[in-house]
Amino acid sequence: MERILEASAERFGSASTPQAIILTHGHFDHVGAVKELAVHWDVPVYAHAFELPYLTGQSDYPPPDPSVGGGLMARISSIYPRKAIDLGNRVKPLPSDGTIPFMTDWRWIHTPGHTPGHVSLFRDQDGVLIAGDAFTTVKQESAWAVLTQEKEVHGPPAYFTTDWKEAWRSVEKLRALHPKIVITGHGQPMYGKNLSEQLDALAKDFDELAIPDHGRYVH
Repeated sequence: MERILEASAERFGSASTPQAIILTHGHFDHVGAVKELAVHWDVPVYAHAFELPYLTGQSDYPPPDPSVGGGLMARISSIYPRKAIDLGNRVKPLPSDGTIPFMTDWRWIHTPGHTPGHVSLFRDQDGVLIAGDAFTTVKQESAWAVLTQEKEVHGPPAYFTTDWKEAWRSVEKLRALHPKIVITGHGQPMYGKNLSEQLDALAKDFDELAIPDHGRYVH
């Protein structure tokens, strides 16, 4: 939490605080210190309504699938936390009209598949997309790829993706936005020709490039 507070103070000033926290989804590596930060800043947390059971202590996420992905990060996924956190009354559903509180230039897009309530955030004026884990710019299943951070468009982290048909539809939906810059939950930001060509390819051949040949959630 301290590193986030320091970065916030450096960028926006020590007296500045956010008005809310927006979550793409509630997996352990995306909620981090959200509970402590929400209390420290005394702000609400917004997420999709379908994600609220995992953020209010009602339901744990489904088990990960260590058999997919062909890399160390996937093989050890059985030890990753999947229990729900409880944000209590601080967590609220995002408005159903696609708007984002306090972010007037942005809109949220329901991009399920990785989780039921996964959302991505898009700013139309300059084509910036925060994709969360709808897709990534690193092969997250591979420890070597995570270490080297080579920029390459990939599907969502396979070991935690439970609905591959929805995940494909979500990638197609985001590709149709023709984003200019993409920031993902895993990997480095991408833009330009490499982004557009690789995202086009992923949307077109998702079944070959992203969906595992077998696995707990592969049908």
